[in-house]
Amino acid sequence: MADAQQQPIELLYWPTPNGWKVSIMLEECGLPYEIKLVNIGKGDQFAPDFLAVSPNNKIPAIIDPNGPGGTPISVFESGAILQYLGRKTGKFYPTDERQRVEVEEWLYWQVSGLGPMAGQAHHFRLYAPEKIPYAVSRYTNEVHRLYGVMNKRLEDREFLAGDFSIADIACIGWAKLWERQGQDIAEFPHLGRWIETVKARPGVQRGLAVNAEQKTDLSKDKAAQSVLFGQRAR
Repeated sequence: MADAQQQPIELLYWPTPNGWKVSIMLEECGLPYEIKLVNIGKGDQFAPDFLAVSPNNKIPAIIDPNGPGGTPISVFESGAILQYLGRKTGKFYPTDERQRVEVEEWLYWQVSGLGPMAGQAHHFRLYAPEKIPYAVSRYTNEVHRLYGVMNKRLEDREFLAGDFSIADIACIGWAKLWERQGQDIAEFPHLGRWIETVKARPGVQRGLAVNAEQKTDLSKDKAAQSVLFGQRAR
């Protein structure tokens, strides 16, 4: 339920690794929020009202009625949303500059590397109409490399950047899908330990459960694949 003094944040969302970043953050921060489902398999992300908030036609996005100066603000792009909510609440995004830089390094590592490369691994392993061995190998190997980077980082620390942070929140939704990416988590024991540690957090569990029943196997839905993968500039 929303706090009487604070209007809920509107989360424009579908249960995907990028959507989970924000549902987890909202749960971990204890912020009141309401879900507006954006069914990406049916093309809801191309509706004018959604594009007004997220011009890249990608989920997630938020609308915060209690924005800076007490006026509403909308934010798109998952990394930007995590930073905004971290600044808003003072949680999981340190104010000390050295600590903040460390968090941002791993946040940007995720949004520029782990997410896109794991997404391409998903695409060519599960969704591509023809199996292209080079593409499957290219992206499976790159995810393997990135997991090696992550495993080495976690060798001597519990979380990616000191305490639990938005960097961990950004990574967990992708990393927990290691099997779909053609990986053997036994090769990465420190990463495997981190995945189980993060997944054990109640806020993470609640965030991952948001509208989980809506998630379907798009590898068998050709109409949804056409919507998701057949777009050009409009």
